[in-house]
Amino acid sequence: MIAIKLAIRNLLGAGLRTSLIVIVLSVAYFLIIFMNGLYQGWERQAKIDMKAWEVGEGQYWQENFDPYDPITLVDAHAAVPELFLPAVRAGNAAVILYTQATIYPEGRMLGIQLKGINRGQTVIKIPSSRLTAPEGEIPAMIGSRMAKSAKLKEGDDILIRWRDVNGTFDATEFRIVSVFSTSVPAVDVGQVWIPLEIMQQITGMTGEATMIVRGRKADLPVEVPGWKFRDHAFLFADLDAIIRTKSIGGSIFYGIMLALALLAIFDTQVLSIFRRQREIGTYISMGMTRRQVVGLFTVEGAMHAVLALVVAAIYGVPLLLYLQRTGMAMPEGTDEFGIAAAERLFPYYSTALILGTVLLVMIATTIVSYMPARKISKMNPNDAIRGKIQ
Repeated sequence: MIAIKLAIRNLLGAGLRTSLIVIVLSVAYFLIIFMNGLYQGWERQAKIDMKAWEVGEGQYWQENFDPYDPITLVDAHAAVPELFLPAVRAGNAAVILYTQATIYPEGRMLGIQLKGINRGQTVIKIPSSRLTAPEGEIPAMIGSRMAKSAKLKEGDDILIRWRDVNGTFDATEFRIVSVFSTSVPAVDVGQVWIPLEIMQQITGMTGEATMIVRGRKADLPVEVPGWKFRDHAFLFADLDAIIRTKSIGGSIFYGIMLALALLAIFDTQVLSIFRRQREIGTYISMGMTRRQVVGLFTVEGAMHAVLALVVAAIYGVPLLLYLQRTGMAMPEGTDEFGIAAAERLFPYYSTALILGTVLLVMIATTIVSYMPARKISKMNPNDAIRGKIQ
């Protein structure tokens, strides 16, 4: 307690120098928590949206399917396994059939993926129940990004050309019956959705699928012959890599702020030890051990982090809570990156993030404070009192 009281007295006596160090350290606290909270919020929100719109509780891929190789779509289809049919009928599994296709909106030509999905599914939020049209018309549905790029709207008719299972080209007109909005581009960009039964009929792939999305209530095995189960760890790998890269890039920025504050503390400790030689000699002469004096100066340096934490809490807590409530608008064009990103990102500040940040700054400050204070252990108290350092 004596060391803490002396440290506080000396810090307050330093005035402007202490204030500047504390302000920079408090900004480092704020930036570390805010930047990492933003990335955590983005990751958390993106995974929730991807589960809701795309991956469900996991996906079964036909063994030839590769989402990064469109050529595989020619052979990436097989009959839906019998053990999946009860879950499909109950709406607990979404059956999706892919094929490459081309649309011709207003005389233009655009390559797309034509996807069929069962209308009764409730696994993902694709509004497949809207895929209805008057007799004689074939319903189709697109996302808002696709509608914008193709300049289509609800009620438009578009000509779609595809290749069936025998390699024969065919084409017909489809009616856009719905345009849905989602933050997940993987179910929107360059895609047109139609009823599964129509998709199977026009491609000659009756009863077949490319992918089956498992629902929460579906009791299905992981190992299914001819199909590969992809869990969340696999399906979120790309997102995790992007967030990890962004976090590393952001750490450089707030790392510079922290380094500046630590450098200032180091310089302050060196200067303080040089200028307070007589005080150090007096402490030792009065019976304090060298270890206690080293501890005193170390605590004094570490108290910068404690004061900075108080200052950061005063302005940082209200600001962080405000940002968490209102979110941050994403820049124009973010949705074209191919990753799930809502229009507004809401930071998420976990307990581990806050405690980890506080410990990081505290430990770094303590180490930087201790390094120059070690010189005290080599001082001769008589020389120190006379103002000489050996």
